[in-house]
Amino acid sequence: QVQLVESGGGLVQAGGSLRLSCAASGRTFSSYAMGWFRQAPGKERSFVGAINWNGGSTSYADSVKGRFTISRDNAKNTVYLQMNSLKPEDTAVYYCAAKFGAYNYMGQGKTYDYWGQGTQVTVSS
Repeated sequence: QVQLVESGGGLVQAGGSLRLSCAASGRTFSSYAMGWFRQAPGKERSFVGAINWNGGSTSYADSVKGRFTISRDNAKNTVYLQMNSLKPEDTAVYYCAAKFGAYNYMGQGKTYDYWGQGTQVTVSS
């Protein structure tokens, strides 16, 4: 069992930055690939980005490439989402998720095993 707790959300002006954190419980954090998803009001949940078990591979949605960066610290059981040059359309609840095993199909939410409760990010124009 893995529990995920996101933090770092808040209100920021367009062009600003935020760093989200996702702290995981358990001793097997490094066994999991991690993903970030978001859900805006009235929209379906969408993939933001993912990182493999050791940080050697990352992938991003086209909408955030070049602006968002995912990293992880396995010693701290934490994955991060650095968000720069934020836009109003980035406003959403952001969720982290853990996927045991291979780093594939990371863009598909159904492949993940555990989810956090989400943290709100609001970008004002």
